[in-house]
Amino acid sequence: QVQLVESGGGLVQAGGSLRLSCVVSGGTFSDHALGWFRQRPQKAREFVAAIDHNGGLTYYSDSVKGRFAISRDNAKNTVDLQMDSLKPEDTAVYYCTASHSYATFFTTRAEFDVRNWGKGTLVTVSS
Repeated sequence: QVQLVESGGGLVQAGGSLRLSCVVSGGTFSDHALGWFRQRPQKAREFVAAIDHNGGLTYYSDSVKGRFAISRDNAKNTVDLQMDSLKPEDTAVYYCTASHSYATFFTTRAEFDVRNWGKGTLVTVSS
């Protein structure tokens, strides 16, 4: 069972940038694909971005494509989410997740199939 701890959330103005980071421990880091989900106020949890085991493949939701970038450092056991051109609708709790299968993040049931979750970090974008 891996443990995931997010950091980097906070308050930012619309158009600004924020970088989230997640430290992963308790398992073999390179055995896991990694992803970020978010839960906006009064909304269901939704997929944001994923990266495969060695960082060569990435996948984004349409709502963040071109603005967010996911990356991982297999030497430091971390996964980051660089968020640029932030909008008020990006306000959410962001969760770091890990899965043995990269394909898990492509399914419509991804938030149910991913088994390893952090506790989340709050991002608030003011208009």
